[in-house]
Amino acid sequence: MTAVGARALAAELLGTALLVTVVVGSGIAAAALSPEDVGLQLLENAIATALGLTVLILMFGPVSGAHFNPVVSLADWFLGRRSGHGLSLGEVGAYSAAQVVGGIAGAILANLMFDVPTTLSTTARATGPHLLAELVATSGLVLVIFALARSGRGALAAPAVGAYIGAAYWFTSSTSFANPAVTVGRVFSDTFAGIAPASVAPFVGAQLVGLVVGVSLVLAFYPGAGEAADDVVVPHDEAAAAR
Repeated sequence: MTAVGARALAAELLGTALLVTVVVGSGIAAAALSPEDVGLQLLENAIATALGLTVLILMFGPVSGAHFNPVVSLADWFLGRRSGHGLSLGEVGAYSAAQVVGGIAGAILANLMFDVPTTLSTTARATGPHLLAELVATSGLVLVIFALARSGRGALAAPAVGAYIGAAYWFTSSTSFANPAVTVGRVFSDTFAGIAPASVAPFVGAQLVGLVVGVSLVLAFYPGAGEAADDVVVPHDEAAAAR
């Protein structure tokens, strides 16, 4: 590793793990607390996720940028590669591996806390509307993150990204996974937030198409976005964060 060290990878792993713990754990709690009201369950799940994601970005952002998402890491590499900013392709691979491992660990942790067996989810989600929703949710997430970074408003990324994901729970039919690592992690909990293994590949495919659309929109509105790739999701400096 060069620019990205063990501390940054640990931050990505733990941050993604805690994000999935929040998503899955709050889904389990919501189903138990409001068993007859799916709308209320979704509201409880969305609020917990929006708040939890905001806190996790604030917590780990100074160390790794708080990507917690292979799509964000890939966009960071693609946009920054020509100007010498952002992650290298090898670092994207390391970030993504840490994020996926973290996502799986987070689901297992949530299961353990609520005494739920760790079994593969049976919730099929890969319908046409769900996949379109994932494309929309992912492209919007990429645009939000890079627009804030390029316009010098990275300090607002934590509440803005949390608010966007919280809102996307409601305006997308898929409830906005928008993250391959989170998608894989949610396979390992057959609960409110789970997704069946057979739905993963279509979901991830839709998210990658959303990545392409999101990056295209970023380049259309912010042609120089690559120069801000070092500040995604928030400005970060592993060495400075260690002091």
